[in-house]
Amino acid sequence: MIKILTILGARPQFIKAGSVSREIAKHKVIEEVIVHTGQHYDANMSDIFFDEMQIPKPNYFLGIGGKSHGAMTGQMIEKIEEVAIKEKPDWIMVYGDTNSTLAGAIVASKLHIKLAHIEAGLRSFNMKMPEEVNRILTDRVSSILFCPTDVAVQNLKNEGYENFDCKIVKSGDVMQDGAIFYKNLAVKPNIAIKKDFILCTIHRAENTDDETRLKSIFEALEEIAKEKQVILPLHPRTKKILENLKLDISHLTIIDPVGYLEMVWLIDNCDFVMTDSGGLQKEAYFFEKQCITLRDETEWVELVECGANTLVGANKEKIMEAYKNHSIFNIQNSQLDLYGGGKASENIIKELLEY
Repeated sequence: MIKILTILGARPQFIKAGSVSREIAKHKVIEEVIVHTGQHYDANMSDIFFDEMQIPKPNYFLGIGGKSHGAMTGQMIEKIEEVAIKEKPDWIMVYGDTNSTLAGAIVASKLHIKLAHIEAGLRSFNMKMPEEVNRILTDRVSSILFCPTDVAVQNLKNEGYENFDCKIVKSGDVMQDGAIFYKNLAVKPNIAIKKDFILCTIHRAENTDDETRLKSIFEALEEIAKEKQVILPLHPRTKKILENLKLDISHLTIIDPVGYLEMVWLIDNCDFVMTDSGGLQKEAYFFEKQCITLRDETEWVELVECGANTLVGANKEKIMEAYKNHSIFNIQNSQLDLYGGGKASENIIKELLEY
């Protein structure tokens, strides 16, 4: 029997991990113990969330959230270590680049437990992003690095990982597994939606905490919204910042954050996507939608290279130019096998069983 201790902290991580958990359930020789750190806990992550998403409920809830990076990560290390000592897993599995990811990685390295990092090798090359620090440190202590793309594999090779005591695997992207699974479960939000609309999300601190960037982005969005409906699920904190800036956003369709199944419906039915999210850039690709990315860089460079993604930063002129020049996504590009075609979870479990 192989025991895996899975560390999760953010709602997107649970959605990704759900695909792997469903694959694990097919194998009687694997036991999974799920730890929810509470890093991004919100009211939406109730029992209903786990039932609707068909995700196993966590075995442990640590309730650590709403603190500074240092306090949060330190308390997570302490609590995860207690669980690991009690459960005695063969593997600790972590996803992505959150503080929960780093905390799990540190516990694994200190207790000499094998570490599996899913979504390894991603790089924005911006060390001011806490996520970049988390993913680099996690990669360095991992036993097996599950890379979603060829670019991620090459990043690790460029950094000398072939000389380290670890295994690099191109597994594909578990997000695509989830997109395929949840498409048939999608739910239309209860809002007025026009036939052709743009789906937009803004949440990254580099935009929301910079008044100049935020003003430039929303001035462009307001102009676009005069021609085409822009549906923007917005966090209350960001909405408050906008109110203080006294920007005219009257033409935007601003709604409260939606559940994942509603978000899947919006992605699947929109004309195209505008976002500063990392995950949504890929989900747009999975659903054959063009994406305009409101960031200066992206981890998903292959999407830029194949023409699915246009980087515009927070520059109003570039945003407007991308909007005016955007084209319906090329179906041939969307058929490129960039992310594993929905087989990532299967590949991950196969590798763990053979390790």
